[in-house]
Amino acid sequence: MKTVRIGAAQGFYGDTIEPAIATAKKGNVQYICFDALAELTMAILVKDKKKNENAGYTKDISMQMKALLPYVKEKGIKLLTNAGGINPVGAQQEVLKVARDLGIKNLKVAVVTGDNVLDRVEEFQEKGVALTHLETGETIEKVKSKLEFANAYIGAQPIVEALRLGADIVITGRTTDTAQFLAPLIYEFNWSEDDWDRLASGVFMGHLLECSAQSTGGNFSGKWWEIEGFDQIGYPIAEVSEDGEFVVSKVEDRGGLVTVDTVKEQMLYEIHDPSAYITPDVVVDLTNVKLENIGPNEVKVTGTKGKPKPNTLKAVMGYENGYVGQVIVGFTWPDAMLKAKKVDEIIRTQMERMQWNYDEVRTDFLGYNSLHGPLAHDHADELNEVFLRMAVRAKTKPEAARFSRLFPPLALNGPPTMSGFTGNAAPRALIGMWSALIPREMVEEHLKVEIEEV
Repeated sequence: MKTVRIGAAQGFYGDTIEPAIATAKKGNVQYICFDALAELTMAILVKDKKKNENAGYTKDISMQMKALLPYVKEKGIKLLTNAGGINPVGAQQEVLKVARDLGIKNLKVAVVTGDNVLDRVEEFQEKGVALTHLETGETIEKVKSKLEFANAYIGAQPIVEALRLGADIVITGRTTDTAQFLAPLIYEFNWSEDDWDRLASGVFMGHLLECSAQSTGGNFSGKWWEIEGFDQIGYPIAEVSEDGEFVVSKVEDRGGLVTVDTVKEQMLYEIHDPSAYITPDVVVDLTNVKLENIGPNEVKVTGTKGKPKPNTLKAVMGYENGYVGQVIVGFTWPDAMLKAKKVDEIIRTQMERMQWNYDEVRTDFLGYNSLHGPLAHDHADELNEVFLRMAVRAKTKPEAARFSRLFPPLALNGPPTMSGFTGNAAPRALIGMWSALIPREMVEEHLKVEIEEV
């Protein structure tokens, strides 16, 4: 039976490319797929594009292509990435430039556009699409004038079209995390758009590979201290059969671990409803999935089921949401926690007296509850040191900037041992998130695939 081997390359913007290079060298893969985008990433890329109209894609794409393009030519490996972000055409041009600089010719680089719907918000509303917030039901009028970006999550089909046109590299904007991984299977096996079980298996495979090493021991909550080779961990590889069943593995001489438990941990990541994991391509049912260790660092996955794809696509929009001002100061034993709490009290009292009315004031005690929140233990008095983090959300940059000026005087005028002051960084612009549903045909009819060749 024919199989297709797909390797993971990136779980987030800034992830290391070294394991993907090892996969290209020794993984015997036909495809290497990247997941570069998150909602936070889109916000970062919008800020980049404001500074430089030609920016808006992930900057590490240049380094990645310099490392991997030689293997594209030598071994025929295809690269699929959503690193295009806000500016996929700009990313395509950067890849073409890298190829020219390397002296590589006869390389086809495809770009998928149409997920960016920022300029179509009015059009959607005129056609009866409310764009109300997916969770709160609030009207979009609250934020419409402040929108910075708006992108619909698109699925695998445009990437499949690009592959059918002969693309060696496919660059997209805001796809789902799994679209890059599913597309090669549809292309290679000619799966139909309503072959729900196979499509679901392909999406699940993509889900297991999308977060780089999280299926190969990275971020593992089990006996992580027994895993060898974190310093050169391997990224997952999936070998997929035409019936949709697949085996997860990694390059043998890279570090990490592939077991039912490591795969299961990634399986549960971001899955709100195991019976209905919704994607643009298919609704995935994981309730009958079977994971089986079949050899060292090999896990076979079967039993994924699928249901018809949704009639709508999710769009995520970012809007201007004020500025953040932040200060971090440390305190030592004895009574480190009491000292930090006292400074929090002093600052809040001063702000109230001066009538500084911020939209939000947040306090965390680093070393105690900044990660655990209300689950933090009750033994705060035993801590050797605590860092107080206070942050405010202000409507304007000057209002956010003035916040940090309250703290330096307390080095001599407040509780003892205050040290490690960090508060001189300029206030940062905040971007709020807005999710809404759009009839899929309104988005998909505007999707375009274009190819340019070196």
